[in-house]
Amino acid sequence: MSFFDIQNTAFTILNYHVSYIELLGTVFGLISVYYASAVNVLTWPTGILNELFFFILFFQVRLYADMFLQVYFFVITIYGWYNWNSGKTDLSISGLDLKAMLILLLLMAMGSVGVGVLIKNIHHLLPRYFSVPAAFPFIDSAVMVASIFATVLLSRKKIETWYLWIAVDVVCVGLYFKKQIYFFSIEYFIFLLLASYGLYHWRKELKND
Repeated sequence: MSFFDIQNTAFTILNYHVSYIELLGTVFGLISVYYASAVNVLTWPTGILNELFFFILFFQVRLYADMFLQVYFFVITIYGWYNWNSGKTDLSISGLDLKAMLILLLLMAMGSVGVGVLIKNIHHLLPRYFSVPAAFPFIDSAVMVASIFATVLLSRKKIETWYLWIAVDVVCVGLYFKKQIYFFSIEYFIFLLLASYGLYHWRKELKND
């Protein structure tokens, strides 16, 4: 059995087997979100490790939109890491205006439907790689699209990132519980608490600025 196999158990809690891949993804995910809430650049390198482990896990549980999302996360993580570290750009915490917010919501709605249709039919389009239908394709796709925009907003230090992350975390708590990856469900509940703290901390910083 491979170390990265979801059946390779690290430990058991209340008859739930926590795999090594789930454990490592969870730990680095929590560390990354904590650093983001504290406006610390270490959120990006720890995020890369989180994305690697989650990519492998999501493929195994058939949440394909979440799997593809990790590829995007990797790219935007490199961009965010550079952007936060760049001395050329003055990145202070700021917010979106009403027009930008409306455009964002429209793009998210369109993207969720479009990706949802694609993911729903991916086992027909690419049967060699995806032999069984995706689980919860539209919910999974909405999470994917919202996460994409939230990560872009995070890389630009826009406070609206935390509103999106809070919404994503609420949905993921239920989704992963339904998929019986309970450790992830607990993790996303902790993410929800950290995102709430991030919103509080960033609003405080924004007010001080």
